[in-house]
Amino acid sequence: MKIPSLLLRFPHCCFSRRTYFPNFHFTSRVDFLCIESLTPAQHYQTKWISSSNGLRRELRQQVAPDQQVEELSDREQRLVDRLYSGLIQGHRACLAESITLVESTQSRKKKIAQVLLQKVLSYHREQEKLNQGKPLAFRVGLSGPPGAGKSTFIECFGKMLTERKYKVSVLAVDPSSSTSGGSLLGDKTRMTELSRDMNAYIRPSPTRGTLGGVTRTTNEAILLCEGGGYNVVLVETVGVGQSEFAVADMVDMFILLLPPAGGDELQGIKRGIIEMADLVAINKADGDLVVPARRIQAEYVSAMKLLRKRSKVWRPKVMRISAKTGKGISDMWDKMTEFHDLTLTSGELIAKRRKQQKVWMWNLIQENMLEHFRSHLAVKDKIPLLEEKVLHGVLSPGLAADLLLKAFKDSV
Repeated sequence: MKIPSLLLRFPHCCFSRRTYFPNFHFTSRVDFLCIESLTPAQHYQTKWISSSNGLRRELRQQVAPDQQVEELSDREQRLVDRLYSGLIQGHRACLAESITLVESTQSRKKKIAQVLLQKVLSYHREQEKLNQGKPLAFRVGLSGPPGAGKSTFIECFGKMLTERKYKVSVLAVDPSSSTSGGSLLGDKTRMTELSRDMNAYIRPSPTRGTLGGVTRTTNEAILLCEGGGYNVVLVETVGVGQSEFAVADMVDMFILLLPPAGGDELQGIKRGIIEMADLVAINKADGDLVVPARRIQAEYVSAMKLLRKRSKVWRPKVMRISAKTGKGISDMWDKMTEFHDLTLTSGELIAKRRKQQKVWMWNLIQENMLEHFRSHLAVKDKIPLLEEKVLHGVLSPGLAADLLLKAFKDSV
């Protein structure tokens, strides 16, 4: 018995039929929904509905969970298409606008940004397949204490790379004020020569309170830069301490830049950021600081021997450079390319990138869960009251936290 006749006998029941279409082109007919194009092997559902106007038939696409993206308006879709086409053509203005969209905290813009990122990610995968599965860009993280000369080094290093026909992208992260919330974003003003270079792109971004020396969206910005055709991506973090090395979870190589006379050998033995470094560069090794730079280099070389080896094919190096005179910059790039080639050949680079995606996914989940917790109806009104009690010493912070978590848990 056909579905329409079943519906006539059982008008209050809903019957559905699943249909599996290959790549067909249907013309418009009176009794069938017009389909102009379907991608191969898409799953559709034909649904018969009984109404006062008679029987009608609906065709609905069954979307996989990982493809469930909220519908965009025509204006939003045009924005995504414009940014995507401009980005893959190498327009710096479209890259800048795309990163601004990704950095937005507005909920609607976040959804638009995710649609754009999915398109760029698909394009990125296609380009990697054409490149025999090899990464399209070399991601380098640069960290160090304030005053180590990170911005001066990037200016000198970036100019050398653009002269060698590389396209360089610099994501410079600036700390946000804990009182006003503002950020100076002054790194670009220090890189006057590099900022005028057409083969370089510099993007300063505020941390907005994110710990670890990077921003919440640095990982997405790296992907957009690679989609824009930049084959060397430098991530300059804020001046960091022993434990702030979140950038190491999003780059291929992590470089620690240190000033000469920056502490004794005990600083080098301390665990933390030193363990994560693939290359330690002692900057400002010129003039009167040559002797202190040699001493600190020797101390760090001996200190590195005490650390556990993280790679089977690479042992971290310690070098002396001078961003002011350019001495040692070319040798440093040779060491970096050697690291890249060795880890790529051994398969460590690809495995590291896959692991980084998983780590960053959980980082974003933790951050979004905290936002969801603060805005949840069950705890939103209780937060100010419990904060007031904690301030006056009526409740301990631990008990207040337990009460909020219990209220959240009971409502879920």
